[in-house]
Formats: sequence, C-alpha cells, structure tokens
Amino acid sequence: MAHVPQIRVPATYIRGGTSKGVFFRLQDLPQACQVPGEARDKLLLRVIGSPDPYGQQIDGMGGATSSTSKTVIVARSEQPDHDVDYLFGQVAINKAFVDWSGNCGNLTAAVGAFAIAGGLVDPARIPQNGICTVRIWQKNISKTIIAHVPITNGEVQETGDFELDGVTFPAAEVVIEFMDPADGEGSMFPTGNVVDELEVPGIGTFKATMINSGIPTIFLNAADIGYTGTELQKDINSDAEALARFETMRAYGALKMGLIADISEAVARQHTPKIAFVAPATDYVASSGKQVAASEIDVCVRALSMGKLHHAMMGTASVAIATAAAVPGTLVNLAAGGSLREAVTFGHPSGTLRVGAAAAEVNGEWIATKAVMSRSARVLMEGWVRVPGDAF
Repeated sequence: MAHVPQIRVPATYIRGGTSKGVFFRLQDLPQACQVPGEARDKLLLRVIGSPDPYGQQIDGMGGATSSTSKTVIVARSEQPDHDVDYLFGQVAINKAFVDWSGNCGNLTAAVGAFAIAGGLVDPARIPQNGICTVRIWQKNISKTIIAHVPITNGEVQETGDFELDGVTFPAAEVVIEFMDPADGEGSMFPTGNVVDELEVPGIGTFKATMINSGIPTIFLNAADIGYTGTELQKDINSDAEALARFETMRAYGALKMGLIADISEAVARQHTPKIAFVAPATDYVASSGKQVAASEIDVCVRALSMGKLHHAMMGTASVAIATAAAVPGTLVNLAAGGSLREAVTFGHPSGTLRVGAAAAEVNGEWIATKAVMSRSARVLMEGWVRVPGDAF
C-alpha cells in the first residue's frame, strides 16, 4: 500500500505571554491553505495533533492545554496604516475544529517580533536600537493592536529582566496596546446592563456582568457559585461536575449575549465567550508556592478557557477584567472596591498582573478606548513543521 510522504511547512514555535503557539507567515502555507476553509483547518489540526481522543496531542505540536493548542497566521496588512494582519486559531484538543471566533492576547505579544523577524515590517520602521512600534490588525475581531517591540542592533531583543507570573524565566518587556478593545459590533455590554440576572436551567440564577472587551467574557461572583476566588487548577479541573456546570453557565451566557442563536451552538464555539469568577482581594498561595498578599492586589479573578481553569490569565480576558473594573457597578468593579480606576492589579492562579484600561460613558453607553498591558515573548524553535501530504 502506497503512502504519501510528509511535507515541510516553514513555521516558528513561540511563547507569547503565558501561552505557546505555532506561527506561520501566510505566504509560507500550502496554496490551498492560504485562504480560510477546510484545507487550512485540517492542516492546523494535524500540525497541533488534534483531534486526540487521548487528550495529549502526542502526535503534534500541541501541549494538551488550551494555552498550548494555538496557531497564528501573519501577513502583510491589507489595512491602511497597519503593518501586519494577525489571525488566531484556537485548536480544539479532542475535537476536529479550529475556533476562529476570538483573539489570543498572550500570543499578541509575539506577533510584532515574529513580523519583524519574518520581513513583514518595512525596514524603515525598524530602529537600530530602541522600540519598534508594530501596528497590528487583528483579523478575528477587526481591531487595532499596537505592539512596542524592543530592538537591539537591528534585531528583536528577546532576553531581559521583565518577570511575568506564570512564566518561569525573565525576558524582554513588550508593551501591548489594545485600541478600542470592545469586541465585535454593538455595545460593550450587549444586554445594555452592567449587571444581569443569568438564569441557567437546572443550576440557578446568578448575577453576571457580560462584557465584550478584549474577548467576550461572563463574570460571576465567586461566592455565588461556591468558590473563594483563590482556587488553583487542581481545585477545579479535577471536578468533572464543576466543569460541566461552568460549561452550561457559559452556554446560557453566550445565548444571552447574542453570540449564539441556540444553546446547541455553544459546543462549536468553545473559545468565546470566556467565563470567569471574581472575589475581593484576599491572601492566597499561587501555584508556584508564591504567597500573594491581599494588599498587593485589587481583586481575585479566575477564568476558564476551552473548558478548563486557566493556569494564569488569558491576555484578552485580562483586557476584559481591566475594562470591567473601570466601569462603576460591574461585578469586577464592585469586587475591586467599587472605586473609579484606570488600572487594576488582579490575582490569578500563577500570581498577579496589572492592566490599565480607560472607559467612558458616551450618550448613556459605555465604551472602552484603550487597554494596556506588558507581556514578553521568546522564540523557542524555528524551521519547519512536518505533516503527512494528505493531511489537508
């Protein structure tokens, strides 16, 4: 029996923030995969090693978590006044689908550096030493992101002393600005309310803040669902019943936000919305053993991604947290003390993170103008990924 040989596709494996992903230049993909569709999805699934009924992605580049089952496609921008277009694909682990419904804020930190190294940014815009401002068009959500990438001797500076909780080693700081971060069309609060009553059949009715900023997110009060807001992954991810309840709440939240038309559609939209729970600042011990003091943070937040509690915090959810904290009366704002603020420091399972955000009420409706956070990124491996020639 004849079998087709493997093909090689140029790719780079990069850590961005607290995530890892396989990055491609659009021009390097096989011709059939340079446009959206089944061929592209099949290729990315095979690259990552999905669907894997064992849940380990052993036969691919994925790391068996939502944070490491990611792909990025970058191209010269088709938008005026932008350098590159950035498309993010969240690859399911045990299902055969790629979710294109939202951005990855963590991997955003690596897009500018990848674009510079890949020759996708005009050399005239790259200083010999200093900061290169890369103007990114995020194609999933049609938003502008500005990445401030450090340059030394004409090349991206990756090493440094910036420390990010959830990442073991220090690296160079990359400042990311999310411009007008409300995701998609319409109101930042799709129901028109900063707090709603979310009715979940068979489970209960809960106060919820549902926001489109950074990424669509549903915030609940930790105490209302039986948690403290100091939980670590082991406290949630080993409880199958709890995960099923979260998924049901997420699905009904998606329906109320207008992201799906029928509850059955939630299963094919795993990446968005996110679901998170908040609590007032309190002492806890992070997953690394580091003591986090209540005095260091404004609020405790825990968030789920692709059905599991995240080991740190998704970058896009961090934008949602900061924006919600800036709007009086949201559950995040109330848990953080209820004061007006332009930045929030929150505690997550791996430690703490500070994110700035600006929000304003215009004609009775809240809008977010910008969110800013610091991340880091580092190339882990570059060359080619190999996939069977009939994979797509």
